[in-house]
Amino acid sequence: HERMNHFPAQMSGGEQQRVAIARAIAKRPDVLLCDEPTGALDIHTGMVVLEVIDRINRELGTTTAVITHNAAISKMAHRVISMADGKISGVKENHQRLTAKELDW
Repeated sequence: HERMNHFPAQMSGGEQQRVAIARAIAKRPDVLLCDEPTGALDIHTGMVVLEVIDRINRELGTTTAVITHNAAISKMAHRVISMADGKISGVKENHQRLTAKELDW
């Protein structure tokens, strides 16, 4: 509650990301698109954000698409769609998913 009345500029990057995710899921969308959700965050905060996204997928059944340049994050995904030069260059099923804490950053 101590951060409730803060403006976005007064919040950390991780707090801003969590607020953005909360706003995005408030209406229970079928799909959640996350564009570089960890891009400006430190490793610990990035893990927290990825754990939140994973919980949304597992507990709410929301399809989540994480768009990132960080290849390590792909190890959390059910399916990885790679792109090169604006075109799909590969699709891979991931049968041995890792948790955010298991990723090698």
